[in-house]
Amino acid sequence: MTARQKLVLVGNGMAGVRTLEELLKIAPDLYDITVFGAEPHPNYNRILLSPVLAGEQTLDEIVLNPLSWYAEHGITLHLGKPVTQIDRLRRRVIAADGAAADYDRLLLATGSLPFIPPIPGKGLDGVLAYRDIADTQAMIEASAKYRHAVVIGGGLLGLEAANGLMLRGMQVTVVHLGEWLMERQLDRMAADLLQRSLEARGLRFRTGTHTQALIGDTDDGRSGRVMAVQFKGGEEIPADLVVMAAGIRPNTELAERAGLHCQRGVVVSDTLQTVTDPRIYALGECAAHRGVAYGLVAPLFEQGKVCATHLAQFGIGRYTGSQTSTKLKVTGIDLFSAGDFMGGEGREEIVMSDPFAGVYKKLVIQDDRLVGACLYGDTVDGGWYFKLLREGRPIADIRDRLMFGESNVGDLGHQGQNRAAALQDGDEVCGCNGVTKGAICKAIRDKGLFTLEDVRKHTKASASCGSCTGLVEQLIMVTAGGDYSAAPKKKAICGCTQASHQEVRDLIAKGHLLSKEEVFHALGWQSPNGCSTCRPAINYYLISTWSKEAQDDPQSRLINERSHANIQKDGTYSVVPRMWGGETSAAELRRIADVVDKYQIPTVKVTGGQRIDLLGVKKEDLPLVWKDIGMPSGHAYAKALRTVKTCVGSEWCRFGTQDSTQMGKILERALWRMPAPHKVKLAVSGCPRNCAESGIKDVGVVGVDSGWEIHVGGNGGIKTEVAQFLCKVKTAAEVLEVSGAFLQLYRLEAWYLERTVHYLARVGLDHVKRRIVEDIEGRRALWQQLQFALDGEPDPWFEFEQARVDLRQFEAVPS
Repeated sequence: MTARQKLVLVGNGMAGVRTLEELLKIAPDLYDITVFGAEPHPNYNRILLSPVLAGEQTLDEIVLNPLSWYAEHGITLHLGKPVTQIDRLRRRVIAADGAAADYDRLLLATGSLPFIPPIPGKGLDGVLAYRDIADTQAMIEASAKYRHAVVIGGGLLGLEAANGLMLRGMQVTVVHLGEWLMERQLDRMAADLLQRSLEARGLRFRTGTHTQALIGDTDDGRSGRVMAVQFKGGEEIPADLVVMAAGIRPNTELAERAGLHCQRGVVVSDTLQTVTDPRIYALGECAAHRGVAYGLVAPLFEQGKVCATHLAQFGIGRYTGSQTSTKLKVTGIDLFSAGDFMGGEGREEIVMSDPFAGVYKKLVIQDDRLVGACLYGDTVDGGWYFKLLREGRPIADIRDRLMFGESNVGDLGHQGQNRAAALQDGDEVCGCNGVTKGAICKAIRDKGLFTLEDVRKHTKASASCGSCTGLVEQLIMVTAGGDYSAAPKKKAICGCTQASHQEVRDLIAKGHLLSKEEVFHALGWQSPNGCSTCRPAINYYLISTWSKEAQDDPQSRLINERSHANIQKDGTYSVVPRMWGGETSAAELRRIADVVDKYQIPTVKVTGGQRIDLLGVKKEDLPLVWKDIGMPSGHAYAKALRTVKTCVGSEWCRFGTQDSTQMGKILERALWRMPAPHKVKLAVSGCPRNCAESGIKDVGVVGVDSGWEIHVGGNGGIKTEVAQFLCKVKTAAEVLEVSGAFLQLYRLEAWYLERTVHYLARVGLDHVKRRIVEDIEGRRALWQQLQFALDGEPDPWFEFEQARVDLRQFEAVPS
């Protein structure tokens, strides 16, 4: 038998290991393989470090190839051993600790290094780059100790770092030298929309700003820990943590020492062989192909496929370069760009802009072909535009419908068909991981997969940025057919666990669990800290199940509930004082007017819920605004009772049959401190004319001649839902008991972020009637439980200590 050749891979990252995966598919017995990795971790998905920083995923979840994978394929793995020398004459690599390996073929995938601008103070403690797991862990640790963070660089990585630190509770300012964010991937309009959206989340920005120095906390200002960032001109802002995200450069140090030709990276041919030594290959961020070093994952995977065919000695395939696209991994923000979307001579721009809806699309056409696309807010057709761009297909026949997306074009005879069914097997579905339709469908058929989680586990499709999730789900439906409809209906609360909302609720109740740590431990949570999806849900389940025992964790609440005000698109806040039943007084109105003048609040508006909204309040002014207004919290920011809307009723209206205003005040005073799975709105109408819109509220009370009708489960939101009739009662006391009992049942049985209309759709109105209308003693018990839970619940606007409000969040930061 012919002796196996020796292949050594230097660099245990995504590009190099993907090449090994491709090689093992086509030539599994050709090489004895040795891998050297500088980090002490197996191969992991570097592009998912941002969700890890944001608390949305764990380090274990982003591992692509566990240690068992290397063992299964007979790969010798050296972790935590950076290679320092290549002896090309003896064909041997040597690591820093002396470990060595001989090679017949050598593959360099040493990646890139962060670019650290030559700013005075860059060596201070607390100044970090953002490239690997160690950086991410250091940032997470810093976020638990410090308050102010500054991210230098408003590109893709910088914005993801800033968002993650903000979600960890830090006050973050992004400093960017360019005139607008992500100027290499976005035009000015899309960047402005992006900035406004991120500002609404709480981030601060300084664009067009030059960082002059980083200031330390010692007397000389140039040693110790960073404490401030100084701009050109002398202005300073506080900074306990500074993250450098100003770009990357190919890591060519090892290659240069070995005498390989390097220029903007290790120079390689179309076969990914170095031009200096054909036994040595290079790919990924360290390689320069035709003068380009790619920093995105899709081109690196394309390189890996070509490189594998040549390592397998098939001698086929040429890498000729890649078109690239960009997506931002910030949950809730949809952004896509590809190609050259800047205008110019001979180019035509098609633009659709709807700033109010937060949607912007720009397509650039040249010589009857799509050459660039920039999408914000609606990116569903990003993959299709990218395909047109890469294929260079003439678009004259679809030019008039191009802006409206694939479903409106009927391209290639696929009009009206499912988009997934229209794809060819070779079409790429998941750009992050280079997974095609054919690979996904084969895995579904061969392995009997019928859930999204299974497909992610076996193919990695949709496991990264998530933008292809809808398309993957379509492929599951198309391929699995009837099996898909038989898939389990249970949906996990988040990616940290396989447990559903109901299973978590049941566990908390049966196990008498009183803290989120107990929940994580009992369910074997994959992340010890949970994520931004599960923490607020578990916090609610704990405090609603075990009132007065489980302690509310403010840091597990959403940003509005932590700030006790509504954040607006410009980063300011709105304040809505509570007015019982919508009734106010001259004294309250004077106080509100004085506050508006004193704090220069720019907008005062009457809401649809009959309250006064003060818009444009600076965050640092919030505690004093609350103090000076002197009115209870309106909880307009919270998953709680918002308002009880009323008409004037029998006290004033000639048609009124019942005193709706008084009834509304009774309800609001009894329920106003009530946390809930989602926002709750009530209304009381004094007669069937229903001027208070009781028919579209979570609880709607309508006065009739003989008493009150109670309706539940209405919703006046995006999709209007008419409330369902629950029962009719005679007295105000019965209205209070029935309404309170229904809301307590909803509090105990609904899933977090489930509105009453969806709760009723799930459990059925008959279930609610049995518990509230037919079981009188059970109804009274529910009402008593709610009163017990709300007794002593603090007003966060005035009882800061009892409500555990972190007043540090309102400290003013120089702008």
